[in-house]
Amino acid sequence: MKILITGICGFAGSTLARSFIDAGCGHELYGIDNLMRPGSELNRQVLKKLGVSLLHADIRVQSDFENFPKVDWVIDAAASPSVLAGVDKKITSRQLLEHNLSGTVNMLEFCKKYKAGFILLSTSRVYSIAALAGIPVDVVNNAFRPVNPDKWPAGFSAEGVDEAFSTFPPVSLYGSTKVCSEILALEYGQTFEFPVWINRCGVLAGSWQFGHAEQGIFSYWIHAWLRKDPLKYIGFGGGGHQVRDCLHPRDLQSVLIRQMNFTENPEYRIFNLAGGTGNSMSLAQLSSWCNDHFGPHTVVPDPEARRFDVPWLVLNSERARKFWKWQPETSMELILEEIAAFARHHSNWLDISAP
Repeated sequence: MKILITGICGFAGSTLARSFIDAGCGHELYGIDNLMRPGSELNRQVLKKLGVSLLHADIRVQSDFENFPKVDWVIDAAASPSVLAGVDKKITSRQLLEHNLSGTVNMLEFCKKYKAGFILLSTSRVYSIAALAGIPVDVVNNAFRPVNPDKWPAGFSAEGVDEAFSTFPPVSLYGSTKVCSEILALEYGQTFEFPVWINRCGVLAGSWQFGHAEQGIFSYWIHAWLRKDPLKYIGFGGGGHQVRDCLHPRDLQSVLIRQMNFTENPEYRIFNLAGGTGNSMSLAQLSSWCNDHFGPHTVVPDPEARRFDVPWLVLNSERARKFWKWQPETSMELILEEIAAFARHHSNWLDISAP
């Protein structure tokens, strides 16, 4: 099987490529990347040594796709992945749309041409911010915890947010590009008869993750703590009680292989793939972990609210567990230990990989 991974020199794309190789699946791997992100060149060198066929190209440029070989599947791991993208003045709103939406159209046209299957790595940030912010929470063990079940919206339970939860705006400009990409992908697949899978991922985390707090807060926090860089608890009273779950991207490999080999007409094509409640933690709890492993460090409270933040966002992957017999294999503790080991040997990683 020939597989093309877009954004292959990013954290998710490069980790997936290595996991395919480590699994010994025998698939022929191709990858494209525009190498814009700091640190991506290092991943390019590693992947090249592993035998991955790499193309320097930009998914925003339609003509770049003319050089791509015919493949059986496209895995889209290319995006501007920050919920603040388009409003934080690092990229413009138009650039965000070009990256995350126009790029999707170009990939879908490529799949249409060759009848290649398409797998979109989407995000937990497609879920409605207003609905998430309205879930009542209390502080338990230094972390927010949902309370008052009678006030929970449809698609929400003690296990987290499932696929039935509202995606009604606002979801941020970033989230809206992913929602639109999901809809376009499903429409293209139905209209032009090629398989499409949508995988909504929680926070991805592990070694080699680029140094950007909005893209990988667990990795960023550990690297910054070790270096004694300034850290803040932003919003929600400045207590660091906000909670997210995390998933190692190599744990996606097994379900992606099942999706690529699935030939029947499924009941669902959208799945949450995330760490869930068992792999969730607040920033304050993460600070406690860092304190135990690296010694004390001061985190400054900044109670001023920040746009698009929510107090508790954990995905429920029950649908994937039932349909694909899937569950995350890498525990939170192992993920944090892996990041810490990497950070100890790469003290300048934030300098190399921060935007």
